[in-house]
Amino acid sequence: MQTDNLELKKLVYLYLMNYAKSQPDMAIMAVNTFVKDCEDPNPLIRALAVRTMGCIRVDKITEYLCEPLRKCLKDEDPYVRKTAAVCVAKLHDINAQLVEDQGFLDTLKDLISDSNPMVVANAVAALSEIAESHPSSNLLDLNPQSINKLLTALNECTEWGQIFILDCLANYTPKDDREAQSICERVTPRLSHANSAVVLSAVKVLMKFMEMLSKDLDYYGTLLKKLAPPLVTLLSAEPELQYVALRNINLIVQKRPEILKHEMKVFFVKYNDPIYVKLEKLDIMIRLASQANIAQVLAELKEYATEVDVDFVRKAVRAIGRCAIKVEQSAERCVSTLLDLIQTKVNYVVQEAIVVIKDIFRKYPNKYESVIATLCENLDSLDEPEARAAMIWIVGEYAERIDNADELLESFLEGFHDESTQVQLQLLTAIVKLFLKKPTETQELVQQVLSLATQDSDNPDLRDRGYIYWRLLSTDPVAAKEVVLAEKPLISEETDLIEPTLLDELICYIGTLASVYHKPPSAFVEGGRGVVHKSLPPRTASSESTESPETAPAGAPSGEQPDVIPTQGDLLGDLLNLDLGPPVSGPPLATSSVQMGAVDLLGGGLDSLMGDEPEGIGGPNFVAPPAATVPANLGASMGSGLSDLFDLTSGVGTLSGSYVAPKAVWLPAMKAKGLEISGTFTRQVGSISMDLQLTNKALQVMTDFAIQFNRNSFGLAPAAPLQIHAPLSPNQTVEISLPLNTVGSVMKMEPLNNLQVAVKNNIDVFYFSTLYPLHILFVEDGKMDRQMFLATWKDIPNENEAQFQIRDCPLNAEAVSSRLQSSNIFTVAKRNVEGQDMLYQSLKLTNGIWVLAELRIQPGNPSFTLSLKCRAPEVSQHVYQAYETILKN
Repeated sequence: MQTDNLELKKLVYLYLMNYAKSQPDMAIMAVNTFVKDCEDPNPLIRALAVRTMGCIRVDKITEYLCEPLRKCLKDEDPYVRKTAAVCVAKLHDINAQLVEDQGFLDTLKDLISDSNPMVVANAVAALSEIAESHPSSNLLDLNPQSINKLLTALNECTEWGQIFILDCLANYTPKDDREAQSICERVTPRLSHANSAVVLSAVKVLMKFMEMLSKDLDYYGTLLKKLAPPLVTLLSAEPELQYVALRNINLIVQKRPEILKHEMKVFFVKYNDPIYVKLEKLDIMIRLASQANIAQVLAELKEYATEVDVDFVRKAVRAIGRCAIKVEQSAERCVSTLLDLIQTKVNYVVQEAIVVIKDIFRKYPNKYESVIATLCENLDSLDEPEARAAMIWIVGEYAERIDNADELLESFLEGFHDESTQVQLQLLTAIVKLFLKKPTETQELVQQVLSLATQDSDNPDLRDRGYIYWRLLSTDPVAAKEVVLAEKPLISEETDLIEPTLLDELICYIGTLASVYHKPPSAFVEGGRGVVHKSLPPRTASSESTESPETAPAGAPSGEQPDVIPTQGDLLGDLLNLDLGPPVSGPPLATSSVQMGAVDLLGGGLDSLMGDEPEGIGGPNFVAPPAATVPANLGASMGSGLSDLFDLTSGVGTLSGSYVAPKAVWLPAMKAKGLEISGTFTRQVGSISMDLQLTNKALQVMTDFAIQFNRNSFGLAPAAPLQIHAPLSPNQTVEISLPLNTVGSVMKMEPLNNLQVAVKNNIDVFYFSTLYPLHILFVEDGKMDRQMFLATWKDIPNENEAQFQIRDCPLNAEAVSSRLQSSNIFTVAKRNVEGQDMLYQSLKLTNGIWVLAELRIQPGNPSFTLSLKCRAPEVSQHVYQAYETILKN
C-alpha cells in the first residue's frame, strides 16, 4: 500500500474494497494509509483514496475517515472535490447520523456554488440521492439563485452530469410563468444532445414547465415545434432505445398530442422492426389519428393486416376499429376495409374483425347493420371466445333483422357446456333478447338456455344471471323488456388512456423505468424508500380542463392496460405482476366436478343424460330451480370420497399411484443463465404434483424462486408457492415436489396438453413449455356403472369414435386391466367374443369429460385394438398416448 506506483496502488485499493466486508478488523489497519494518501501531492492519488474510503462499507472505520473527507471536500483540485462529493452520499448510506453531525451536508450545499461544473453536478447528484432516502428533509433547497448556478453549469459538464442537473431542475417549481419560460429557454439546447438520456431529461423539464405557460404565448408554440424533432431523432436509434423512446412518446402524446400531430409517418412500421416496437408504434399511430391523416393511417393499417406476424395482424385489425370509433368521418371507410379483410377468409383476421365491428355497431347504431349478412356467413369459422361472444351479441342485438336468428343461436347452444364463460353469458342474454323480440317462436329455446344456465352450470355468475332473467320473465315481461332491451350508451373514443392524475405523475418520471412500465415507482420499487409522489406544477396562466378519459361502458371490453414488456403470444404478460404470493389453492382431491362450470374446456360430461326437464317459464307455480344451492352431483361426489377410498372393488382410489415418467430436462442451463430444470408429473391418491429438479450451473448463488403457469387447456396451476428454503449455491441440485390443482384459468392450447411455465429467480425470469401426460388428469371416481356405460356409448355419435393400434404389448387381459386401473382407467365389463378378450373401460378427466373405451385383446397376439368414444374428440389422441405409455412402461 505504501507504493508510489499508481497502477499497483489502484489494484491494492480494489482488493481492499472487495475484502473489507469479510475482514473488517484487518481493514482498520489501512486507515493510516488513507489519511496519508489524502495528503499526497498527486490529485489522482488523493481522489483514489477518498473514492476507496467511500466504498469500504465497514461501520467501525467510518469515523476515522471524516477528517480526510473534510479536507478533500475543500481540496484545491476539482477532480478531488467531485470525488469527495459522491463519497458523502456513500457515507450517508452507511451512517446518516455521522454525516449530519460532521456538517458534511452543509459543505455539499456549498459545492453547488462551485466554479467547476463537474463538482456542481456531483454535488447535485449526491444531495438528490440523500434527499430521496429522506423525503422529509429539505436538502435541495432550490431558489432562483441556485437554479441560475445549475443552469450555468449545465452547458459545461459531461452528459451524466447534465442528467443529474436536469433531474434536479425537474423537481423545482418556478414562482411564475416568466421564470418557467426563462428556464425552458436555457434547457432547450439540450434537446440536440447526442445522448438520448440527456434528451429525455430535457423533455421532462420542458413538459413539466409548459404546464405553467399560457397557450396564447408565442413561445409556447415555438416550444411545441422544438420538441418534435428530438423525439423523432430518438426513433432512428437501435430497437431497444426506440422502444424506451416510444413508451415515453406514448405518454407525451396522451398529454400533448399537438407536439407530434404532423409526424405520423415516423411511426409507420418498418418490415424489420422487432414485434415490441411494431406494437408500440401502432398504439401511437392510433393516438395521433385525426381527420387530416386518417386516409394515410387506414391505408397503412390495411397493409399491416396482411403481414405474417399473427399478434401484429390482430392488433392492426383492432386498430382499424379504434380509428372508426375515434374519427367519425372515417367510420364508413373503416367498415369497408374490415369487410375486405373478412373476405380474405384468414381465420384470425376474420375473428378480430368481427370483434371490432361489434364495437362500431355500439358507437354508430343503425348505420352499418347492412354488413350483418356477411358476418353471419363466417359463423362456422369462429373458434375464439371473444369472437364467438361478439357474434352472439350481434345476433341477439339485431335479432329482428336476421330471419334465422333462432337457428343461429341454437347452433351455439348445442355445445353450451363446452363454451367459455364469456360466450355462455353472452348466449344467455342474446337468447333472452330474441325471446322478447319474437316470443312465440322461441319459447322452447329460452327454456332450454335458462335450464342449462341455472340447473346444469356450476358457474355462479351464469347461474345468477339465469335466475334474474327467469324471475324477470315469469313475473313481469314488460319490465324484462325495459331492462334487457334498454337503449345502450354509446361507447367512448379511447378506453385505454391513462388516468389523468397518473399521467401527470408519469410525465414527471419521463426517462426513468416508470415511464417504460407506465406505472408509478411505488408499484414496482420494493419498500417505500425513495418513492415520492410527484405531480405537475399548477397552471398559473389560462387554466384549462384536462380531458378525462371516459371509462368503458358496461358492455364494452375495457381498454387494454399498457404492457410492461410486450407479451409474446400472451405468454405471461406483465412480468412485474408475476404474482409471487401463494396461488389460490383448490380442493386437494382431484375429483373436481366442483369446478366443471368455471373450468369446463370441452364437454359437460354425462350430466345431460340425467338432467330433469326444466319447468315452463311463467305460470303461477314458478319456483327457483334447486341448483341455486349446490349442484346435486357435487354433494354426492364429495360425500362419497372417504368411503370410496377403501372400496377397492369399485376401483376408486387405488393406492399404488399412476405411472410416473422419468424426469426429462425441460429448461437447459444454456437458455436460463445457468439454471437447469428437469421434471416429471405424478398423480398419487387424487393429488397432482410436478416433481422438479433444479440445478445451479452458474457461478453465482440463486435465490427468490417463484413459478407461474400460463392459461392452459385444463386449468392446471400451482397449489402452493415454489418453496426452496436455502439459497441454491453453484453446482448444487435441489429436488422439490410442487402440488398442482386444476382451478386455474383455462385456454385451449395447441397441442391440448401443452403447458407454458415461467420460473423467476434473483437473476431473471425464464420461460419454457412442456407436454404433460394426460393420465395425471384421470380422476379416481372415473368408473361408470354398466347401464350408464351402455346408454352413453349409444348416445355419443359414431363420428366421435376413434380407433388406434397398440403394438408390441405382450400382457394378457388381467395384467392390462390391473395396470390401467392403477392409473384410474377402470374396467366396467369384460367378455370373450370368438376367442378375443374385450375390455370395456371408462375414465373421467378433472374437468368432467368422460372417455369410454373398448380394448380388444387376442391371446398370443401383442397388438391390441383400442376404440375410444368421447363427446370431445380432441381428447382421444392424448388418451391413446396415455394408454401406450402406461401399458409399455
